[in-house]
Amino acid sequence: MLKTYNGMPAAELHGARWHKSRRSNSQGNCVEVAELPGGSVAMRNSRFPEGPALIYSRPEIEALILGAKDGDFDHLIAPN
Repeated sequence: MLKTYNGMPAAELHGARWHKSRRSNSQGNCVEVAELPGGSVAMRNSRFPEGPALIYSRPEIEALILGAKDGDFDHLIAPN
């Protein structure tokens, strides 16, 4: 089994099924996520799919998603 670590090349995550948000724009400004064996979640920059992947635990991803749903990060969105 491959040992995963933050910053490892995303290309080394063989078999990862990468998904991106439906809100991704046509310029490719988005991230992609993949569930890994054991429940961890990898995240990569879609413009650099061979580049580094950040590896998060399931509780970390849950905190991020729930915080985003609650508006905790709305200050990072440019005003329309």
